[in-house]
Formats: sequence, structure tokens, C-alpha cells
Amino acid sequence: MSFSINEYYTKISEGDILLAYKGSITSELINEVLEAVEGKLEKKNEEGKTRKKLYNVLVESLQNLYHHIEETHEGIDEDLEPKFGILVIERGKDGGYKVTTGNFVAAIKTKFLKEKIDKINSLSKEELKDMYKFILNHQKISAKGGGGLGLVDIARKTGKKMAYHFYPYNEKYVFFDLQILI
Repeated sequence: MSFSINEYYTKISEGDILLAYKGSITSELINEVLEAVEGKLEKKNEEGKTRKKLYNVLVESLQNLYHHIEETHEGIDEDLEPKFGILVIERGKDGGYKVTTGNFVAAIKTKFLKEKIDKINSLSKEELKDMYKFILNHQKISAKGGGGLGLVDIARKTGKKMAYHFYPYNEKYVFFDLQILI
């Protein structure tokens, strides 16, 4: 095992951190994080447009974690809570923000996730709008609560490409890291 949660978390939690969290992703946590971030952005007198964009991206990111995260982690040697995930919000030197989420994903899902994000990243603003409308009008709501709109909505709201990485853990799992610039 070469990937370590603690080393990863320490590495991404350096810099001008607005919020850093690792642990169980619950509906209560989502509300607490959103309230805390909103309060911190108000204290920093952050521009309304940036606040709104960051808030919207956080809602989508946290919902993605909550709905798609692995419930248990059989075969993972780390002592993890159920629905374990990581969230870090960092203010960049350019005044923008970076939202990083991370969670364990079944290794067999990496190809699907990679293809989905690469497809979204390849689309123009107009193509993203069309894809969003298509999904909204044609997809059924999945058992996990969404119709596949989350990542498309993030790409539309930020206007930027999403960065991601899969850190190999063992035969069954990889650690999936998604970075969103605002």
C-alpha cells in the first residue's frame, strides 16, 4: 500500500485553507459545511458572484460525495468511518478558490468516471448547456438521487475544466480526487 489518507490530507490542507474536513459525509455535515462556508465568506467580504458560485459548487460536490460514496471499505486498512470522504476549500493566490473532494471508489468504476469527466471537460459552454437540458429532460432519477447532472452543473457554473486523479490503493479500490477551480 503506497497511498496514505493522512499524507494526502496533510498535503492538500496546506495553503490558505477556508475549510478542511475528513470523515463521514452525512446530510447534517452538508448543512453545517454550507453554513460555515457562507459565514466565512461573509466575514471575508467576498464578492457576491464568487460566493454564489462557490456555494453552488459546494452543494453539488457534497451531494456527489453523499450519494456516490462507498458505504463500507472492505479491504481498506485505514480506520475509516462509514461514507468516508475528504473536502478541502482553498483560496488561491489569484483570489479564486479550489474545492477538492476525495473518496474511495471501487476500482472497476474508474474507467466510467474518467470517461464521464473527460467528456464533460471536452464540451464547449453551449454543448454543456445542451447536455444539461438533455439529461434534465431524458434521464430518470437514479436510486442514488440524481440523474447525472452534478458534474455537468459544476462545469457549467465554473466555466473551467475539472481536474481529477485516481490514486491506486489495492486491487479493489482507488482513491478518487476531484479538483474544481472557481
